[in-house]
Amino acid sequence: MNLTDTQQAILNLIAERVEVEGMPPSQTEIAKAFGFKGVRAAQYHLDALEAAGAIERLPGRARGIRVLKAPQPPQHSLDLPAAANDDALRLPVLGRVAAGTPIGADPELHDYVVLDRVFFSPSPDYLLKVKGDSMRDEGIFDGDLIGVHRTGDARSGQIVVARIDDEITVKLLKIGKDRIRLLPRNPDYAPIEVLPDQEFAIEGLYCGLVRPNR
Repeated sequence: MNLTDTQQAILNLIAERVEVEGMPPSQTEIAKAFGFKGVRAAQYHLDALEAAGAIERLPGRARGIRVLKAPQPPQHSLDLPAAANDDALRLPVLGRVAAGTPIGADPELHDYVVLDRVFFSPSPDYLLKVKGDSMRDEGIFDGDLIGVHRTGDARSGQIVVARIDDEITVKLLKIGKDRIRLLPRNPDYAPIEVLPDQEFAIEGLYCGLVRPNR
């Protein structure tokens, strides 16, 4: 049974998390990493991986996933500056993020790239491809790959990747006494005010970018 690109990417993520942290990601973490709307999509792909013999799930354990099939790297790569030392980071490109009006997350993993960690601070967990130009005054342009440090915490004044309902965007976070606003860095765009009835979450901190050759 052949794996889809998404299933192969999830297998790669599981294997990397086991190698680095000693445990696999939870279904919730998989759903968040790939922009799924809920854990059912993650469950579906894990079922497919198990049916393909790529993983084994251990009953009664919250993170009971054992990798049985070695993950495969993508057969293509982006033309980006590569690291050739111990500071190399191998980062997945997990989809798109809007620098403009929020867009839905793209769950497909497009690629892995190897970069020097000097490009980023703090160290990123993944890359997102920017769509739009609302952050141009911060030097973030359409088509750039931004590094994202996965965290749910952020301070006012930081550039964040935020989720509003089921859509994601990159903006400057402003936290007031009674409201949260996401500010563009382009006067052609209006601020986004988070309404009380909207689901809002910080997905991560912007921590640098690379610009693919165009």
